[in-house]
Amino acid sequence: MYTLAVKRSLIAQHYLVGGDWGPENMRHSHHYQIEVQLFSRELDHHGYLVDIVEVEARLDELLDYYRDQTLNDLPEFAGLNPSIEHFARLFCQQLRQRLTAPNLTALQVTVWENEIAWTAYREEL
Repeated sequence: MYTLAVKRSLIAQHYLVGGDWGPENMRHSHHYQIEVQLFSRELDHHGYLVDIVEVEARLDELLDYYRDQTLNDLPEFAGLNPSIEHFARLFCQQLRQRLTAPNLTALQVTVWENEIAWTAYREEL
């Protein structure tokens, strides 16, 4: 199995809802680290798992969309607590829709909220 990974960062805000989490209930910023991992059993006719330039371009589009936003205010978070778990899933699904790589077998997005806390969402394709 081949794996290709790309990592980027962004700053965005959120506040948690539905529980008493102290300061997390107040709007605050995170310097998120986003790592995308793409998986395939086969390479394309160029010997690539996927064109890394395309991955970087699609990833940068999503980062530009989320950068400096308050996650709670975005339509995809309507009715959701803007946890890193939901953020990882939504980011993964949006990236999957943007990529054109027919040989991919899985896509995983890992979101670090800080240097010690992260979550990952993996989607089999």
